[in-house]
Amino acid sequence: MLVNIILWVILGGIAGWIASMIMGRDAQMGALANIIVGIVGAVIGGFLAGLLGLPGTTGFNVWTLLVAVAGAIILLFLAGLIRRGA
Repeated sequence: MLVNIILWVILGGIAGWIASMIMGRDAQMGALANIIVGIVGAVIGGFLAGLLGLPGTTGFNVWTLLVAVAGAIILLFLAGLIRRGA
């Protein structure tokens, strides 16, 4: 159980870091923010993948990382829209 949590935190951190680099926000985010964005991104990406008929987060593999990165990019994009509007 603890190992799974640690693995999800690591995967979330990697996904959040990749997404923040793609979106040009790496300098603005720390490790904790990357982890949170990656984990929430995995949830968003898994949900959207399911709506499209694709497998969501299927375990600790490359597909799950791609889904998490895609979800994290969407999350960062939406956060940017909200910041600009406020």
